[in-house]
Amino acid sequence: MNPTSQETADVNAAIDAELQLLDPAVRASRSLAARLLDPEFVEVGASGRRWTYEEMLAALPDLDGGGVGGEDGPRFEPSGMGGVVLAPGVVHLTYESVIDGRRARRSSLWRRRAGETGWRMYYHQATPVPDGG
Repeated sequence: MNPTSQETADVNAAIDAELQLLDPAVRASRSLAARLLDPEFVEVGASGRRWTYEEMLAALPDLDGGGVGGEDGPRFEPSGMGGVVLAPGVVHLTYESVIDGRRARRSSLWRRRAGETGWRMYYHQATPVPDGG
């Protein structure tokens, strides 16, 4: 089944928002990051740690890919990003990333609530990719 133009637009909007969250300038700004994370946000990181909305907003400026040690720190290198609309207002994105030589498979759920114009990340999970995998 081919996606509708609205589904394509929704997936593209979620991808744009995901890429914004990978931007060191956004990660360093609590107010910018807060606009992209859902208040009910949860992440299970590649380390297995569970992060809540408040924990993530507090930690983002210092996490890998967020310009650790300033603008010259490790960067996310995303590849193969794509998505699908699961239901109206819910987009599932998947992709791989490399951060400082470490690969991970990533999955994000983005949602847009009724009456809101922007997409917010509701859930994110990163799974390390073993060498050779």
